[in-house]
Amino acid sequence: MNRNFLYVAIAALVVVAGVVSYQLYQERQKTTGIEINVGKGGISIEKKE
Repeated sequence: MNRNFLYVAIAALVVVAGVVSYQLYQERQKTTGIEINVGKGGISIEKKE
């Protein structure tokens, strides 16, 4: 019973570490600056944060 609990606890920690790492990765992928689009309606400039 003790070994099974240890394996489950380690697996849960690995999953939590993976989820946190993925969230940090997604947060860093967000770009900042401005976005300029040229379309039929003219030029559109948006500030991205």
